[in-house]
Amino acid sequence: MPRHTYTMTDDPNRIQAVENVFEIIESVGELERCGVRELAEHMDLPKSTAHVYLKTLEDIGYVINRDGEYHLSLRFLNIGGRARHNMSLYQEGRSEVDELAQTTSEVATIGYEEDGYRVMLYRTEPTGAVFNNAPTGEYTQMHWTALGKAILAQKSDAEVRAIADRHGLPRATEHTIVDQDELLGEIESVRSQGYAVEDEERVKGVRSVAVPIESNGETAGAAISVAGPKHEFDDDRIQEEFLPALQNTANVVELKTKHY
Repeated sequence: MPRHTYTMTDDPNRIQAVENVFEIIESVGELERCGVRELAEHMDLPKSTAHVYLKTLEDIGYVINRDGEYHLSLRFLNIGGRARHNMSLYQEGRSEVDELAQTTSEVATIGYEEDGYRVMLYRTEPTGAVFNNAPTGEYTQMHWTALGKAILAQKSDAEVRAIADRHGLPRATEHTIVDQDELLGEIESVRSQGYAVEDEERVKGVRSVAVPIESNGETAGAAISVAGPKHEFDDDRIQEEFLPALQNTANVVELKTKHY
């Protein structure tokens, strides 16, 4: 986990206190529960400063203090829920992805790009499906996932390089692509074949396949996927079962969002 540092800025168009608040919020989220001392050490800031920020966030209802340990409040769920609810991709796509999960008996997800990251907009799974329980709203590196690679395939090589330059290509597993040229070669393959495969690149033992979807212009890129244990995602099943189901779902979602 990266170590956070207290932000200092001389940019007249940026408010330092606001940046610091959100760094603290993200740190509390990463730590899940933390005391003042733990947060101060995690962010390399004075205990008195950590206490003031935490107390302020507690007073306005964005963190909860239980016996000296702080955690994020559900107000963030309220805010995120509103943002998602206003997206036609979510409104029109969720029922189709629910049906995709039932058809394939695997976890199905909608992902989209925001600020160069893959965001899990929605996920659903049938009874008995096996997955790593990633939460809705999760942000991850684009190159880690089939969803992210399917989204990158909708961009130019220059845009892909810009995202890689900005966020880096950190490694999640021994199978993660960490070289820009190799990533561009992978993305070109996704463009030509029309789908992306994630093969233990983010989580060991998990494989996923995704196809891009075109929304009505509200997102910078989107995709849908199915994911599950690698032994259940052999090449034959991907070609014969998953891809037809994914492509059919993508076509329906695209049609519905264009007429939203």
